[in-house]
Amino acid sequence: MANLRTAMDAAFWDLNISTPQALDGVARAVPGDPIPLDGSRASRALRIQQVSLLGNGFPLGIIPSFSPSPNHKESGSFALQSLLGKAAFENWWVGLIGQFRPKKLISSIKAEVSAAEEWELPLLKDVAKHFLDKSLYAIGLCSQIALTSTSSLLLSSEKHGLRYRFGLHKNSGLPQAVDSINAPTPLALLPGLCAKAAFSYEKSKDLWRQKERKEDNTVETEKGQFSLPSYDIRLKEPHAAISGIIGGTCEAWLSGGNGSQSVDPSQNTKDRGRFGADLFGSVCYTYQHGKFRNSFGDLTRIDSRLDIGSASALAKKFSNLFRSAQSNGPQNELSSPRLNLIFQQQVAGPIVFRVDSKFSLDSSSGRHGPQLEDLICSLNYSLRLLRSGKVVAWYSRSETRE
Repeated sequence: MANLRTAMDAAFWDLNISTPQALDGVARAVPGDPIPLDGSRASRALRIQQVSLLGNGFPLGIIPSFSPSPNHKESGSFALQSLLGKAAFENWWVGLIGQFRPKKLISSIKAEVSAAEEWELPLLKDVAKHFLDKSLYAIGLCSQIALTSTSSLLLSSEKHGLRYRFGLHKNSGLPQAVDSINAPTPLALLPGLCAKAAFSYEKSKDLWRQKERKEDNTVETEKGQFSLPSYDIRLKEPHAAISGIIGGTCEAWLSGGNGSQSVDPSQNTKDRGRFGADLFGSVCYTYQHGKFRNSFGDLTRIDSRLDIGSASALAKKFSNLFRSAQSNGPQNELSSPRLNLIFQQQVAGPIVFRVDSKFSLDSSSGRHGPQLEDLICSLNYSLRLLRSGKVVAWYSRSETRE
């Protein structure tokens, strides 16, 4: 079903989002923003491990990456990535990934040549200098050590139906948007030290489910029996289910709570306050037809999830509806519930077409009905040998990756 943990992870500042704009392929969700789509969650496999696997299917192990940007020349929206080296031990993995931005190089050389009046030796020297531009290249070193099978940098304790977390978050420096030129800095990203706690209670119930039987994994042929498991063990059982999660967060800014205006005088930001608490919740319905085992027509799945990111913002919005004089200031983006819809359809064999969409249920500003906020289309190639691994090529209105 649609991942209910997305609500808690986004509320706790703990959600990794997949992006081609970073070398490691991961960015953090901004606290206070609407809950991202499930399809945008970063893979549990590190980007450097993904490159190690995908490099086997590309010439010379070079993988292309593309990301639209408002400033294409500076950002170098097209990049080539490759694994330069790796080493694996019993409980330690280390690798080095490299990146080159050919589009930025070509744009710089083109501008240099266009401005030149004649082809002379100094011009060739100036063109050669562009190859030495450090912004064209990037390298990333990644190391992962498995202390135990359950070790994590984020300390957490979980018990069935009930989860809670506690953590410290520290920001430094002034964050700048990479996909927008004049975007204001979110208050949650300004410098400071914050202690944050979150809890949630989750419940799920199957309306019906066709359990997998042992004989479902075997096929009789003239040459005998052989195993035919599902392409993805998470999609092996047809079912319909409903589930829900409700939780809350509490935060205290130990430093930087009231001094946000002095960080960037050009921005008129509000005081984020030293203390804050809120509630969130999600409810989900899932329907799946097929066992994703045969070559055709064996998987159709629909997930729908309603998210309420901030109960206090939603309550304030409703209270304003009954007031004659409403505030003309900007509304909290979390005041509107979001409806997430996921559709998955098997194309052929292990290939699945998937659409993730998010709608805002907001009737303000003269708008009526759900408003489409985000859309991600993807093709997923499931790797049966990995039981639940897959290779994904996806496209969204703001970012693309292969």
